[in-house]
Amino acid sequence: MDFSFTPEQEAFRMELRRWLEANLDPQLRVYDAMDERVAASREVFEKRRAWQAKLYAAGWAGIAWPKEYGGRGAGLIEQIIYNEEYARARAPIVPGYLGIGMCGPTLIQYGTEEQKRRYVRRILSGEDIWCQGYSEPGAGSDLAAIQTRAEDKGDYFVLNGQKIWTSAAQYADMMFLLARTDPTAPKHKGISYLLLDMKSKGVTVRPLVVASGHAHFNEVFFDDVEVPRENLVGPKNEGWRVAMTTLSYERAFVGGEGQAEAVRALIELAQRVEVQGQPAWQVPWVRQRLTALAIECQAAKYTQLRSLTRQLRGLPPGPEGSMLKLFGSELGVRIAHLATELLGPYAQLGDALPAVPEAPRWQSRVISCLQFRIAGGTSEIQRNIIGERSLGLPKD
Repeated sequence: MDFSFTPEQEAFRMELRRWLEANLDPQLRVYDAMDERVAASREVFEKRRAWQAKLYAAGWAGIAWPKEYGGRGAGLIEQIIYNEEYARARAPIVPGYLGIGMCGPTLIQYGTEEQKRRYVRRILSGEDIWCQGYSEPGAGSDLAAIQTRAEDKGDYFVLNGQKIWTSAAQYADMMFLLARTDPTAPKHKGISYLLLDMKSKGVTVRPLVVASGHAHFNEVFFDDVEVPRENLVGPKNEGWRVAMTTLSYERAFVGGEGQAEAVRALIELAQRVEVQGQPAWQVPWVRQRLTALAIECQAAKYTQLRSLTRQLRGLPPGPEGSMLKLFGSELGVRIAHLATELLGPYAQLGDALPAVPEAPRWQSRVISCLQFRIAGGTSEIQRNIIGERSLGLPKD
């Protein structure tokens, strides 16, 4: 196997690294990009929106998008390099990550020419920030159980219902959502994919404050909201196929990236704190646990490369997507548990201390780690997918 990069690819890496070093405001850097993916305040959100606009102006937003839609048409290897360098710089996930990573590619594939002209460029520039309206109180892992209704009135649909766990809805300009347009159809039929202006009359957003005190998520209510017919993506009642395309991009986005950086931070922490009256790094079980986590990060890296190889060869997707999602989620929880053991009671503190200046980072990770098993598809669902589709086990 050859894991080296070509001279052209290394030149791409250095161009991006130099640009990030010259343009990323140190105040925008984050410890844990995924955990901090939603801005904690409107002020931080607007700074990150300006950062996305800066990336777009320089050609560094949505690099994998086709050139005709504002991207670079970058290949898979360039995307891997971009992700590595962006994480290395500790740059924040841009506010428009759902639009760039999920909605935009879906519109490019399924949208009308008018929809593409109206929305695609604004997604990249950050002028429009999007949220995802999939999950409902009775339809989380079983997405096809959605009950939100969109009644066809000819020139528009009338939307009624509720979404939940809607990341960044409090900041969003637009939502891509699923609604049932034929309640008499079989479970996976009669669903349509709609685009909603969040400023529409009848839309109510209520933030959900999680244990860490941060409002990542929201409830969103629809009360006779009118959605223009031109905001229907794909054929009416065939939104499930469009939705699965969007979810395929989400699986790629939440496949456990960033855990290696957390393990490196844990190693640094172990070199400064004490366990059992001595530096943690000198305690054998601590080194063993850290080594195991580092090995798991390498296993995830090579599994990602397996998936990349399949794509480069033009092969259909394998089981790697669900494997990475499941493995990355559980790895994130294990990292948080070890941080708790190293810090003891300090893991509960939300304020920086001389002994542990990054205590707030670990408190947030420890309190929020169980979300890894839920966001982007629960661990139970991923196990079912792997068991049924890859191992041929009976359906659960």
